Amino acid sequence: MRIVIVGGVAAGMSAAARARRLSEDAQIIVLERGEHVSFANCGLPYYVGGEIEDQSSLLVQTPTSLKASLNLDVRTRHNVTAIDPARKTVRVETNGRSEEIAYDSLILAPGAVASRPPITGLDDSTRVRTLRRVDDAVALREAVGNGSQRAVVLGAGFIGLEAAEALALQGLSTSIVEFASHVLPPLEQEMASLVTAELERLGISVHAGVSAQEITPGQSSDTVLLSDGTQLDADIIVLSTGVRPDTAAFEASGVTCERGAMIVDEHGRTNLPDVYAAGDATISIDAVTGARRPVALAGPANRAGRQIADAILRPGSAHPIPTPLGTAIVRVGGLTAAMTGANRASLAQAGIKFHTLHLHPGQHAGYFPGTEQIHLIVHLRKSDGLLLGAQAVGKDGVDKRIDVLATAIRAGMKVEDLIDLDLAYAPPYGSAKDPINMVGMAGSNVMDGVLKLWYAEEWEQWKDRALILDVRSVGEYSSGHLPGTLNIPHTELRTRLDEVTEAAASRPVRVLCQSGVRSHIANRVLAAAGFDTASLSGGMLTARAVLGEQALVV
Repeated sequence: MRIVIVGGVAAGMSAAARARRLSEDAQIIVLERGEHVSFANCGLPYYVGGEIEDQSSLLVQTPTSLKASLNLDVRTRHNVTAIDPARKTVRVETNGRSEEIAYDSLILAPGAVASRPPITGLDDSTRVRTLRRVDDAVALREAVGNGSQRAVVLGAGFIGLEAAEALALQGLSTSIVEFASHVLPPLEQEMASLVTAELERLGISVHAGVSAQEITPGQSSDTVLLSDGTQLDADIIVLSTGVRPDTAAFEASGVTCERGAMIVDEHGRTNLPDVYAAGDATISIDAVTGARRPVALAGPANRAGRQIADAILRPGSAHPIPTPLGTAIVRVGGLTAAMTGANRASLAQAGIKFHTLHLHPGQHAGYFPGTEQIHLIVHLRKSDGLLLGAQAVGKDGVDKRIDVLATAIRAGMKVEDLIDLDLAYAPPYGSAKDPINMVGMAGSNVMDGVLKLWYAEEWEQWKDRALILDVRSVGEYSSGHLPGTLNIPHTELRTRLDEVTEAAASRPVRVLCQSGVRSHIANRVLAAAGFDTASLSGGMLTARAVLGEQALVV
């Protein structure tokens, strides 16, 4: 059997390696358009920033090493321009000539290319760069070393944030521009505000809610004009405004696509016989919402490549390709931001009714030195508490919790199931009640009706319709509070219920504290006394993050 694979890196090389391990007899040919067939594309920003010093560290495998270890026929600088499904051949251009290569099974893993938005002057500037391949990273690092002082990063997604941090680490005055209302758009706004604050701490100027309108090339630098009239001088411009599937040649050859991404079944099969596809250039079905979209992440691409090799070489026992949860993580300065599953926007678009929990636990036992808060959001289905998505931002312990929650979502667990998870505990690593267990307890209280929540976004609607009761200490209250609130520390509440009755004047009571723990205690006291009461999810920590710059005014 001859298996031809178009594209290396994650999906393609995973398929090739798995195919060889399943069959010593198969002829496996990998056709890669670029120079490098197996490289650490996720490590590129860290090479630009100098944390990865040696360029060779980015090269995971070479054609020579792959021939020696796996007997793969890897051909770089081979560009596949067409498929002939009737003859089962691909047309390949290399070194100025064209040839045809026959296949028994064909795997398409072309990946994605950087999107180029309609910015006037974008194609005229020699200072605009992308960060997708090793050559991009090398050129960007050389530009940094050649005296560049100012950088503008267009797009504040994962790569954009990593590129901005890398350039700032190299001493460049760096600005980042994001068309969405906040950086890292998949993050909830209250989480993104923490990331923005960290970017600004690093000295990176953040321009969110605006777009680049024009790039004017100059002799010594370019000028980037933003939609709000701001002008940014730039020696380097990094284009990181998203990617699009690199599928034009395959769609023209008859592969069915949706918005440019190849449609595949649960085993990676396209509509063409014996033609499979995997990775960034395919449509994925969201595991939570059912939304159809490409997922440009290395983990799902690697797993899909492996499963396609199984489908080709042992179809009777091949497992379906799992639907992705979109689990992702990024470092920004001293913070880590991570997510899994659905966010509010995608849940609302899918018409799924949900509760949202905000928690701010420590990453390990509070009495052990070095405790840092994890800011945690979890969405659960209103009807039954099914876990739908989670996000976390913090200095330590974020990756561990998101990975546990990603596993729980994949397993179809409900929020109450988290209470019983038996997680590793010692004071330097966690707490006897791990943040994951605490999510379960809080979520169980919500589902049982023991805890009723209100949200910082609702403050405007509640400030005149309800008594807002702040149960923090007098000192905390004096350091900053929502206007028009009544302050009664939670330890004094039982003896001062008459004051609450008088101030509420038959209105509902909406309670808050710093993080949501003390307000839950107060909420139970008030509920027992007959009040219509709810606790602010995440407390003032979340409220300040939701309000952002407005918090200073409020």
